[in-house]
Amino acid sequence: MAEEMGLRERKKLQTGRRVLRTAVELFLERGFEKVSVQEIADAADVSKMTVFNYYGSKEDLVLKPLEHHAADAARAVRERAPGESAVAALRRQFVEMLDARDPSVGLCDAKEVLRIRQLIVDTPALLLRAHASVRHGEELLAEALAEGTDGDRLTARVAAGQLTGVRSALIAENHRRLLAGEAADAVYPDAVAAAHRAFDLVERGLGAYATRPAQ
Repeated sequence: MAEEMGLRERKKLQTGRRVLRTAVELFLERGFEKVSVQEIADAADVSKMTVFNYYGSKEDLVLKPLEHHAADAARAVRERAPGESAVAALRRQFVEMLDARDPSVGLCDAKEVLRIRQLIVDTPALLLRAHASVRHGEELLAEALAEGTDGDRLTARVAAGQLTGVRSALIAENHRRLLAGEAADAVYPDAVAAAHRAFDLVERGLGAYATRPAQ
C-alpha cells in the first residue's frame, strides 16, 4: 500500500509539473490573455477540471510558485538570532538570497525566469496579482513583528511597510537591469552594495527595533 501511495503521489506531482510547464510555454508563446484554460488542458493531455484541481485559477499557473516566497520576510524575523534586530535579520536574508541568485530577489538571469518576469510586467492581471502578493507578505511581516514586540500592531505595520518597501525597490532594480540584458553575475556586486545602503537607511530609523533578547 505504501508503495502504491508513493507511485500515486509521484504521478500527481508529474502531472502538476506538466500542466505548469505547458501553461507557461503557451503564455510565453502567445500571451497570457490569448490562452484559455481548455487549451492548456488539451496541450497537457488532461481535463480542464484537472487543471483547476492543481491550480485554482489561470493566474496561479504563473504566480503560485512565486507566491511561496510571500512569507520570506516574516520567516526572517521569526528565525532571527538572539541579539539580532528585525532590520539585521532581513538584511542578512536578502544578501544570502542574492548570493544564491534566488529568482525571488530578482537576481536570476535564467532565460525562462526572465521571460516569465516580462510576461508579468506586460500583463495587467498578473501585475495586479503580484502587487497583492507583496501586500500579503507585508501583512505577514507585520504579524511577525508584532509577536516579538508585545503586540504593538501599529508600530509593527509601520516597520513592515518600510522593510517591504526596501525589499521591493531592490528587487525592482535587479529586475530592471536583468531585463535590460545585464548578466546576474555582473549585477551582483552592485546589488549587494545597494542592499546594504538601503537597509542602512531603514536602520537609521528603526534602529534596534524588534531585537530578539539575548539568551
